[in-house]
Amino acid sequence: MILDSFYIFILIAVTFIITILTYYQFRKPSYKKRTDTIYMEALNAMLLSDKRKAVNLLSTLVKNDSDHVSAYLQLGNLLRDEDADRAIKIHQMLTVRQKLDKETKIEIFKSLALDYKKINDMQKSKIEAEKIFEIDKTNLWANEFLLSLAEETEDWDYAEKKAKNLKKIKSFEGEVNLSNYTLQKGVRYLEKNEASEAEKLFRKAIDESPEFAMPYKYLGDIKSANRDLVKAIEYWEKFMELSSSESHLVFDSIETALFDLGRYSEVEKFYRKVLENNSKDLNAGLRLANVLNEKGENKAAIDLIDSFILEENPSVLVMLMKLKLSLSFKTPAELGHFIDEILQVIKSSNE
Repeated sequence: MILDSFYIFILIAVTFIITILTYYQFRKPSYKKRTDTIYMEALNAMLLSDKRKAVNLLSTLVKNDSDHVSAYLQLGNLLRDEDADRAIKIHQMLTVRQKLDKETKIEIFKSLALDYKKINDMQKSKIEAEKIFEIDKTNLWANEFLLSLAEETEDWDYAEKKAKNLKKIKSFEGEVNLSNYTLQKGVRYLEKNEASEAEKLFRKAIDESPEFAMPYKYLGDIKSANRDLVKAIEYWEKFMELSSSESHLVFDSIETALFDLGRYSEVEKFYRKVLENNSKDLNAGLRLANVLNEKGENKAAIDLIDSFILEENPSVLVMLMKLKLSLSFKTPAELGHFIDEILQVIKSSNE
Protein backbone atom coordinates (compact mmCIF):
# COMPACT_ATOMS: atom_id res chain seq x y z
CA MET A 1 0.00 0.00 0.00
CA ILE A 2 2.83 2.34 0.92
CA LEU A 3 4.67 1.34 -2.25
CA ASP A 4 1.63 2.11 -4.40
CA SER A 5 1.30 5.54 -2.79
CA PHE A 6 4.97 6.23 -3.51
CA TYR A 7 4.56 5.38 -7.20
CA ILE A 8 1.43 7.51 -7.40
CA PHE A 9 3.37 10.45 -5.89
CA ILE A 10 6.18 9.99 -8.39
CA LEU A 11 3.69 9.86 -11.26
CA ILE A 12 2.01 13.07 -10.12
CA ALA A 13 5.37 14.85 -9.73
CA VAL A 14 6.55 13.79 -13.18
CA THR A 15 3.23 14.82 -14.72
CA PHE A 16 3.52 18.26 -13.04
CA ILE A 17 7.06 18.79 -14.29
CA ILE A 18 6.12 17.80 -17.83
CA THR A 19 3.13 20.17 -17.70
CA ILE A 20 5.34 23.09 -16.54
CA LEU A 21 7.98 22.40 -19.20
CA THR A 22 5.33 22.11 -21.90
CA TYR A 23 3.77 25.42 -20.75
CA TYR A 24 7.05 27.32 -20.93
CA GLN A 25 8.04 25.64 -24.17
CA PHE A 26 5.01 27.13 -25.90
CA ARG A 27 4.69 30.32 -23.80
CA LYS A 28 8.27 31.64 -23.99
CA PRO A 29 8.50 32.13 -27.76
CA SER A 30 5.11 33.80 -27.72
CA TYR A 31 6.12 36.08 -24.83
CA LYS A 32 9.46 36.92 -26.43
CA LYS A 33 7.68 37.75 -29.65
CA ARG A 34 5.42 40.14 -27.78
CA THR A 35 8.33 41.94 -26.04
CA ASP A 36 10.25 42.20 -29.31
CA THR A 37 7.19 43.75 -30.95
CA ILE A 38 6.85 46.33 -28.15
CA TYR A 39 10.56 47.16 -28.41
CA MET A 40 10.33 47.67 -32.16
CA GLU A 41 7.29 49.91 -31.69
CA ALA A 42 9.29 51.96 -29.17
CA LEU A 43 12.21 52.30 -31.60
CA ASN A 44 9.82 53.40 -34.34
CA ALA A 45 8.31 55.99 -32.00
CA MET A 46 11.84 57.28 -31.30
CA LEU A 47 12.52 57.57 -35.01
CA LEU A 48 9.30 59.54 -35.40
CA SER A 49 10.31 61.78 -32.46
CA ASP A 50 7.29 60.62 -30.48
CA LYS A 51 9.17 60.63 -27.20
CA ARG A 52 6.16 60.21 -24.93
CA LYS A 53 4.95 57.10 -26.75
CA ALA A 54 8.46 55.61 -26.73
CA VAL A 55 8.83 56.20 -22.98
CA ASN A 56 5.44 54.61 -22.29
CA LEU A 57 6.22 51.55 -24.40
CA LEU A 58 9.66 51.06 -22.87
CA SER A 59 8.31 51.54 -19.34
CA THR A 60 5.69 48.86 -19.99
CA LEU A 61 8.30 46.56 -21.49
CA VAL A 62 10.78 46.73 -18.57
CA LYS A 63 7.98 46.13 -16.06
CA ASN A 64 7.13 42.88 -17.81
CA ASP A 65 10.68 41.88 -18.77
CA SER A 66 13.35 43.05 -16.33
CA ASP A 67 16.01 41.26 -18.38
CA HIS A 68 15.56 43.50 -21.42
CA VAL A 69 18.77 45.53 -21.04
CA SER A 70 18.36 47.40 -24.32
CA ALA A 71 14.94 48.66 -23.26
CA TYR A 72 16.36 49.95 -19.97
CA LEU A 73 19.23 51.58 -21.83
CA GLN A 74 16.97 53.39 -24.29
CA LEU A 75 14.53 54.41 -21.57
CA GLY A 76 17.31 56.08 -19.62
CA ASN A 77 18.53 57.87 -22.73
CA LEU A 78 15.06 59.22 -23.41
CA LEU A 79 14.64 60.44 -19.82
CA ARG A 80 18.01 62.22 -19.72
CA ASP A 81 16.78 65.66 -20.81
CA GLU A 82 13.82 65.89 -18.46
CA ASP A 83 15.00 63.76 -15.53
CA ALA A 84 18.75 63.17 -15.64
CA ASP A 85 18.88 61.80 -12.09
CA ARG A 86 16.40 59.06 -12.99
CA ALA A 87 18.37 58.30 -16.14
CA ILE A 88 21.52 57.91 -14.03
CA LYS A 89 19.77 55.47 -11.66
CA ILE A 90 18.52 53.37 -14.58
CA HIS A 91 21.94 53.24 -16.24
CA GLN A 92 23.81 52.61 -12.97
CA MET A 93 21.50 49.67 -12.30
CA LEU A 94 22.63 48.13 -15.60
CA THR A 95 26.32 48.21 -14.63
CA VAL A 96 25.82 45.36 -12.14
CA ARG A 97 24.17 43.05 -14.68
CA GLN A 98 26.08 39.86 -15.40
CA LYS A 99 27.07 38.36 -18.76
CA LEU A 100 26.75 41.59 -20.75
CA ASP A 101 28.55 41.70 -24.08
CA LYS A 102 31.28 44.30 -24.68
CA GLU A 103 29.16 46.46 -26.99
CA THR A 104 26.38 46.72 -24.41
CA LYS A 105 28.84 47.64 -21.65
CA ILE A 106 30.27 50.40 -23.83
CA GLU A 107 26.78 51.76 -24.50
CA ILE A 108 26.03 51.82 -20.77
CA PHE A 109 29.22 53.75 -19.95
CA LYS A 110 28.52 56.09 -22.85
CA SER A 111 25.01 56.77 -21.54
CA LEU A 112 26.29 57.42 -18.02
CA ALA A 113 28.93 59.83 -19.34
CA LEU A 114 26.20 61.78 -21.14
CA ASP A 115 23.93 61.64 -18.07
CA TYR A 116 26.55 63.20 -15.80
CA LYS A 117 27.45 65.80 -18.42
CA LYS A 118 23.77 66.76 -18.49
CA ILE A 119 23.91 67.67 -14.78
CA ASN A 120 27.32 69.36 -15.26
CA ASP A 121 29.21 66.79 -13.19
CA MET A 122 32.16 66.80 -15.57
CA GLN A 123 34.44 64.73 -13.34
CA LYS A 124 32.03 61.79 -13.13
CA SER A 125 31.27 62.15 -16.82
CA LYS A 126 34.98 61.85 -17.53
CA ILE A 127 35.31 58.78 -15.26
CA GLU A 128 32.46 56.93 -17.00
CA ALA A 129 33.79 57.70 -20.48
CA GLU A 130 37.29 56.53 -19.50
CA LYS A 131 35.85 53.15 -18.43
CA ILE A 132 35.20 52.50 -22.12
CA PHE A 133 38.97 52.24 -22.67
CA GLU A 134 39.05 49.22 -20.36
CA ILE A 135 37.04 47.46 -23.07
CA ASP A 136 38.17 49.24 -26.23
CA LYS A 137 41.44 51.20 -25.97
CA THR A 138 40.92 52.98 -29.29
CA ASN A 139 37.22 53.79 -29.00
CA LEU A 140 36.56 56.77 -31.28
CA TRP A 141 33.48 58.05 -29.45
CA ALA A 142 35.19 58.05 -26.05
CA ASN A 143 38.23 59.92 -27.39
CA GLU A 144 36.13 62.55 -29.14
CA PHE A 145 33.83 62.96 -26.14
CA LEU A 146 36.71 63.30 -23.68
CA LEU A 147 38.44 65.80 -25.96
CA SER A 148 35.33 67.99 -26.10
CA LEU A 149 34.98 67.63 -22.31
CA ALA A 150 38.59 68.73 -21.81
CA GLU A 151 38.11 71.73 -24.09
CA GLU A 152 34.93 72.70 -22.25
CA THR A 153 36.67 72.50 -18.86
CA GLU A 154 39.85 74.09 -20.27
CA ASP A 155 42.00 71.14 -19.23
CA TRP A 156 44.51 71.77 -22.02
CA ASP A 157 47.06 69.10 -21.04
CA TYR A 158 44.38 66.40 -21.08
CA ALA A 159 42.92 67.82 -24.30
CA GLU A 160 46.33 67.58 -25.95
CA LYS A 161 46.65 63.95 -24.79
CA LYS A 162 43.22 63.01 -26.20
CA ALA A 163 43.92 64.86 -29.43
CA LYS A 164 47.13 62.88 -29.92
CA ASN A 165 45.22 59.66 -29.28
CA LEU A 166 42.60 60.65 -31.83
CA LYS A 167 45.20 61.17 -34.54
CA LYS A 168 46.33 57.57 -34.04
CA ILE A 169 42.86 56.13 -34.62
CA LYS A 170 42.44 55.04 -38.24
CA SER A 171 38.69 55.65 -38.31
CA PHE A 172 39.11 59.28 -37.24
CA GLU A 173 38.52 61.53 -40.24
CA GLY A 174 38.60 64.96 -38.60
CA GLU A 175 41.44 67.42 -38.16
CA VAL A 176 43.14 68.26 -34.89
CA ASN A 177 45.33 71.32 -34.38
CA LEU A 178 47.63 70.27 -31.55
CA SER A 179 49.30 73.68 -31.49
CA ASN A 180 45.98 75.18 -30.39
CA TYR A 181 46.41 73.46 -27.01
CA THR A 182 49.95 74.83 -26.76
CA LEU A 183 48.48 78.25 -27.50
CA GLN A 184 45.80 77.89 -24.82
CA LYS A 185 48.41 76.96 -22.23
CA GLY A 186 50.27 80.10 -23.22
CA VAL A 187 47.13 82.20 -22.83
CA ARG A 188 46.72 80.83 -19.31
CA TYR A 189 50.24 82.00 -18.43
CA LEU A 190 49.50 85.37 -20.00
CA GLU A 191 46.40 85.73 -17.84
CA LYS A 192 48.61 85.16 -14.79
CA ASN A 193 50.99 87.92 -16.02
CA GLU A 194 53.73 85.36 -16.71
CA ALA A 195 54.58 86.79 -20.11
CA SER A 196 57.94 85.05 -20.45
CA GLU A 197 56.45 81.54 -20.12
CA ALA A 198 53.55 82.53 -22.35
CA GLU A 199 55.90 83.76 -25.07
CA LYS A 200 57.78 80.44 -25.05
CA LEU A 201 54.56 78.55 -25.62
CA PHE A 202 53.37 80.92 -28.38
CA ARG A 203 56.66 80.43 -30.20
CA LYS A 204 56.35 76.67 -29.72
CA ALA A 205 52.85 76.82 -31.24
CA ILE A 206 54.28 78.60 -34.28
CA ASP A 207 57.05 75.98 -34.59
CA GLU A 208 54.38 73.26 -34.49
CA SER A 209 52.08 75.03 -37.00
CA PRO A 210 53.75 77.94 -38.86
CA GLU A 211 50.47 78.87 -40.56
CA PHE A 212 48.56 79.11 -37.27
CA ALA A 213 47.65 82.79 -36.96
CA MET A 214 46.64 83.35 -33.34
CA PRO A 215 50.09 82.96 -31.72
CA TYR A 216 51.28 85.96 -33.75
CA LYS A 217 48.45 88.06 -32.34
CA TYR A 218 49.45 87.24 -28.77
CA LEU A 219 53.16 87.77 -29.47
CA GLY A 220 52.24 91.21 -30.80
CA ASP A 221 50.33 91.91 -27.58
CA ILE A 222 53.38 90.94 -25.50
CA LYS A 223 55.71 93.12 -27.55
CA SER A 224 53.25 96.01 -27.28
CA ALA A 225 53.12 95.65 -23.48
CA ASN A 226 56.93 95.84 -23.49
CA ARG A 227 56.73 98.96 -25.72
CA ASP A 228 58.46 97.21 -28.61
CA LEU A 229 55.83 98.67 -30.94
CA VAL A 230 57.65 98.10 -34.22
CA LYS A 231 57.97 94.38 -33.53
CA ALA A 232 54.40 94.29 -32.25
CA ILE A 233 53.09 95.69 -35.54
CA GLU A 234 55.09 93.09 -37.46
CA TYR A 235 53.47 90.27 -35.48
CA TRP A 236 49.98 91.76 -35.84
CA GLU A 237 50.43 92.17 -39.60
CA LYS A 238 51.55 88.54 -39.82
CA PHE A 239 48.41 87.57 -37.92
CA MET A 240 46.30 89.51 -40.43
CA GLU A 241 48.10 87.87 -43.34
CA LEU A 242 47.31 84.40 -42.01
CA SER A 243 43.76 85.18 -40.84
CA SER A 244 42.30 88.01 -42.90
CA SER A 245 38.77 87.29 -41.67
CA GLU A 246 39.86 88.14 -38.11
CA SER A 247 42.06 91.10 -39.00
CA HIS A 248 39.68 93.49 -37.21
CA LEU A 249 40.90 92.05 -33.90
CA VAL A 250 44.15 94.00 -34.21
CA PHE A 251 42.96 97.20 -35.92
CA ASP A 252 42.76 99.18 -32.69
CA SER A 253 46.15 97.90 -31.56
CA ILE A 254 47.91 98.75 -34.82
CA GLU A 255 46.26 102.16 -35.07
CA THR A 256 47.26 103.02 -31.49
CA ALA A 257 50.83 101.78 -32.05
CA LEU A 258 51.20 103.92 -35.19
CA PHE A 259 49.95 106.96 -33.30
CA ASP A 260 52.40 106.30 -30.46
CA LEU A 261 55.25 105.95 -32.97
CA GLY A 262 54.29 109.28 -34.56
CA ARG A 263 53.42 107.55 -37.81
CA TYR A 264 49.85 108.80 -38.11
CA SER A 265 50.12 109.18 -41.87
CA GLU A 266 50.63 105.43 -42.16
CA VAL A 267 47.20 104.68 -40.67
CA GLU A 268 45.49 105.53 -43.97
CA LYS A 269 48.06 103.47 -45.92
CA PHE A 270 47.51 100.58 -43.57
CA TYR A 271 43.74 100.45 -44.11
CA ARG A 272 44.12 100.94 -47.86
CA LYS A 273 46.49 97.98 -47.93
CA VAL A 274 43.94 95.89 -46.03
CA LEU A 275 41.27 96.82 -48.57
CA GLU A 276 43.59 96.00 -51.45
CA ASN A 277 43.86 92.48 -50.07
CA ASN A 278 40.17 92.26 -49.26
CA SER A 279 37.92 94.91 -50.81
CA LYS A 280 34.94 93.63 -48.81
CA ASP A 281 36.53 94.15 -45.38
CA LEU A 282 33.79 96.31 -43.85
CA ASN A 283 35.71 97.03 -40.63
CA ALA A 284 38.67 98.39 -42.57
CA GLY A 285 36.32 100.43 -44.82
CA LEU A 286 34.59 102.06 -41.86
CA ARG A 287 37.89 102.92 -40.20
CA LEU A 288 39.38 104.33 -43.39
CA ALA A 289 36.25 106.46 -43.84
CA ASN A 290 36.81 107.87 -40.36
CA VAL A 291 40.44 108.66 -41.15
CA LEU A 292 39.46 110.44 -44.39
CA ASN A 293 36.74 112.36 -42.58
CA GLU A 294 39.21 113.55 -39.94
CA LYS A 295 41.51 114.74 -42.74
CA GLY A 296 38.66 116.78 -44.19
CA GLU A 297 38.28 114.52 -47.21
CA ASN A 298 34.56 114.04 -46.67
CA LYS A 299 33.63 113.33 -50.28
CA ALA A 300 36.27 110.60 -50.53
CA ALA A 301 34.94 109.10 -47.29
CA ILE A 302 31.35 109.07 -48.59
CA ASP A 303 32.42 107.60 -51.94
CA LEU A 304 34.20 104.83 -50.03
CA ILE A 305 31.13 104.13 -47.89
CA ASP A 306 28.87 104.14 -50.95
CA SER A 307 30.97 101.30 -52.37
CA PHE A 308 29.91 99.17 -49.38
CA ILE A 309 26.19 99.87 -49.66
CA LEU A 310 24.46 96.97 -51.34
CA GLU A 311 20.93 97.52 -52.66
CA GLU A 312 19.75 94.00 -51.84
CA ASN A 313 21.35 93.68 -48.41
CA PRO A 314 22.52 97.07 -47.09
CA SER A 315 24.41 97.12 -43.79
CA VAL A 316 22.96 99.31 -41.05
CA LEU A 317 26.50 100.12 -39.87
CA VAL A 318 27.45 101.40 -43.31
CA MET A 319 24.27 103.47 -43.58
CA LEU A 320 24.83 104.96 -40.13
CA MET A 321 28.37 105.90 -41.12
CA LYS A 322 27.06 107.60 -44.23
CA LEU A 323 24.51 109.45 -42.07
CA LYS A 324 27.33 110.64 -39.80
CA LEU A 325 29.39 111.84 -42.76
CA SER A 326 26.36 113.61 -44.26
CA LEU A 327 25.43 115.68 -41.19
CA SER A 328 27.56 118.68 -42.20
CA PHE A 329 26.10 119.31 -45.67
CA LYS A 330 22.74 117.54 -46.04
CA THR A 331 19.48 119.35 -45.36
CA PRO A 332 17.27 118.22 -42.45
CA ALA A 333 14.73 116.86 -44.95
CA GLU A 334 17.39 114.84 -46.75
CA LEU A 335 18.73 113.51 -43.46
CA GLY A 336 15.21 112.62 -42.33
CA HIS A 337 14.60 110.71 -45.55
CA PHE A 338 17.85 108.79 -45.09
CA ILE A 339 16.94 107.95 -41.48
CA ASP A 340 13.65 106.52 -42.76
CA GLU A 341 15.65 104.28 -45.08
CA ILE A 342 17.76 103.06 -42.18
CA LEU A 343 14.67 102.32 -40.08
CA GLN A 344 13.17 100.38 -42.97
CA VAL A 345 16.32 98.25 -43.24
CA ILE A 346 16.21 97.56 -39.49
CA LYS A 347 12.51 96.66 -39.71
CA SER A 348 13.11 94.30 -42.64
CA SER A 349 15.95 92.54 -40.84
CA ASN A 350 13.73 91.90 -37.82
CA GLU A 351 10.82 90.47 -39.77
